[in-house]
Amino acid sequence: MSFTGSIIIVNYNSGDSLARCLDSIEQLEKEARVLVVDNASTDGSEKAAERSGRVTLQRNAENLGFGRAVNQGLGRTEGEFVLLLNPDCELRPHALDLLVSELCRHPHSAIAGPKILDSDGAVQGSARGDPTLLTGLFGRSTLLTRVFSGSKLARRNVRLDLMTGEASSDEDVDWVSGACMMARRDMLSAVGGFDERYFLYWEDADLCRRLRGRGWSIRYVASAAVVHQVGGSSRTVHELATRAFHDSAYLYYATHVAQTPFMRGLARVVLGARCRIKQVHPRWTP
Repeated sequence: MSFTGSIIIVNYNSGDSLARCLDSIEQLEKEARVLVVDNASTDGSEKAAERSGRVTLQRNAENLGFGRAVNQGLGRTEGEFVLLLNPDCELRPHALDLLVSELCRHPHSAIAGPKILDSDGAVQGSARGDPTLLTGLFGRSTLLTRVFSGSKLARRNVRLDLMTGEASSDEDVDWVSGACMMARRDMLSAVGGFDERYFLYWEDADLCRRLRGRGWSIRYVASAAVVHQVGGSSRTVHELATRAFHDSAYLYYATHVAQTPFMRGLARVVLGARCRIKQVHPRWTP
């Protein structure tokens, strides 16, 4: 059985990553229909989409951001299920069929996300708990999470209990990484797709939260796997990516977490300071 739905890939200056991503699809998913939405790349990476007769390339005249580009793709593809895939991801065998099967077993689930691996096989923190005001301290890659990986706060933000060792399992989670999501098209349409105010980052957490607010669930599927080279595009535009991350973080907190003007103001100050530090010292992590 091969996945017969649509795959949407948003590309922006991904270098050689897009070609490897498309190769992995070509080898494993012969029936999949692929749409690459290119956000005005300047490195020629989008040309990889022209090498296959079953890949459609949409070129945008400017960088519209991730969420808006995905929504464009949703309007140009068909099928009950749609895979949202980063260009710096490569599929492992049977990943897409396993994700679709999980959604079929759980008809009230809107999204299924796979186990996401580094190129060396290490598990990335792709199954998450809803962000809180402490997520900046106990996020996926922060120093406190690495030092206190067994703490309740670290385990809540990044569900390591589901992703590693013998405990690896399929389960409902708050949200999964937008690097690879299998979604029901009708449920995405019901909430308007991604919130286009998020230019880059945090749109996946927001989407999953809004879907859950409608009574649908989010599934983490440990049996399905993809390899993700983190930041394939953002490495090429570090300052833009850093600013977008913190702007989107504030939008998420102001929308879902910070309930008072004081807390929103505090979040703005803290995230602004963190952004400036990260732009000057990119390796710094609180």
